[in-house]
Amino acid sequence: MVARIPRSTPEALGITSSAIASFVQATEAQVGGLHSFMLVRHGQVAAEAWWSPYAAEHPHQLFSLSKSFTSTAVGLAVAEGRLTVEDPVLSFFEDKAPKRSSRNLTAMRVKHLLTMNTGHDMDTLDPMVTRRGGDWARAFLSLPVAHRPGTHFLYNTGATYMLSAIVQRLTGMTLLDYLTPRLFEPLGIVGATWESCPQGVNTGGFGLSVRTEDIACLGQLYLQKGFWQGQCLLPVEWVDAASQPHSDNSSQPTPDWQQGYGYQFWRCRHGAYRGDGAFGQFCIIMPEQDAVLVITSGVRDMQAVLNLVWRHLLPAMRSTPLAADGAAQAALGEVLSSRAIAPVDGLSYLPAARAFNGRYILEDNPYGLRSATLHFGRTGANVRLQSSEAVTNLTCSPASWQPGEAEWRKSASSSPRRETLPNPPVLASGAWVGEARYLIRLCYYETPFIVDLDCRLGAGLTLLGSVNTSFGPTEWPPIAGHKP
Repeated sequence: MVARIPRSTPEALGITSSAIASFVQATEAQVGGLHSFMLVRHGQVAAEAWWSPYAAEHPHQLFSLSKSFTSTAVGLAVAEGRLTVEDPVLSFFEDKAPKRSSRNLTAMRVKHLLTMNTGHDMDTLDPMVTRRGGDWARAFLSLPVAHRPGTHFLYNTGATYMLSAIVQRLTGMTLLDYLTPRLFEPLGIVGATWESCPQGVNTGGFGLSVRTEDIACLGQLYLQKGFWQGQCLLPVEWVDAASQPHSDNSSQPTPDWQQGYGYQFWRCRHGAYRGDGAFGQFCIIMPEQDAVLVITSGVRDMQAVLNLVWRHLLPAMRSTPLAADGAAQAALGEVLSSRAIAPVDGLSYLPAARAFNGRYILEDNPYGLRSATLHFGRTGANVRLQSSEAVTNLTCSPASWQPGEAEWRKSASSSPRRETLPNPPVLASGAWVGEARYLIRLCYYETPFIVDLDCRLGAGLTLLGSVNTSFGPTEWPPIAGHKP
């Protein structure tokens, strides 16, 4: 891969190597779950790391960090004269509007979609996605708008989808296609993918996957007021507007979510602002420090990560270069180069393992798993998991990651991702960790998710599952299985 942002040393950029090492170690100890990070200062990378098997060349699912890219697309469309932020939302969807539009819906403007103050009482995404017929825009416009737009902050992923739909209506292109020549190609972003709704509109508020350095390039573009390598890609007026607080979110429960909301960017403490996504996808822009920090992860407590940024990294940024510190740089290099997601450690073989070989029919369960076929050999195991929508074939061995294969079936109940994107790649590890107990670990290394499947074997199979992070429970109820 060609580096698009020059590399330097922390001290040359006015940061102590020891502070960066302390941040990484403290985050691992207190929060866990980091997958990558990149710290850019004065336009150069001070430090970067990936937790193997996550790697620089792999994209990572951004979740709501996608919203900041959607905002950028709107800014580009405004610069091209295609719309203004004062345009009524209904003006783009006259064919989808309800027969009688409420006063609040009629008053809704593009700026209200951007600033998350549309007036809704609930995030509109779920009722949009579950509406029969798959017309998300029509569903959004049919929902009640309880408050006058502009007066009530509510984080609303459906509003970001509507921005995507507006851009597509105006340009005839999806967000991905529209951004490619205007943003992605100038920034060197290749291979980006974006989920789509059933009508072929990119989801906008989530679903974008790009690499860590791609995120850093977007952050650096905003830090540089829309300029990239001497070229103005995005008007400075848009950068200023997008990064300023337009909505009062002071009622939110955590401090870095109380500082105001811009155009699909959150304000932070310490004069910073950020795009972020579920489970710890961060693009933190720090104008006062001339710095950008990018993190991808699978964490449960995003505020805890930000607390450690302010505690360890912010005080370490000095206004002038520091004296070279070879010992500290070497120690940091050792810390960063040894980051890894641990595979399963244990025994590759048990003498009694062959008795457990075979296909197990699984009882009904919330995860749609129907059967598990296990074959244990001297060097590891071959595992086949069949669900209502996929067949996954795994090769498992201790203390290593092996590539797996997933084959998704497309169905009416499939998510938009499965209709528009390749299967998420997976790596597997497995070992005997007890008598008649085999543990499988699955790393979906382009997503935040790492799944453990604990197989308890005897007369039948009891499958216990857990995931590192989730919108719902992280522990599965036991699933019983028996041989036919």
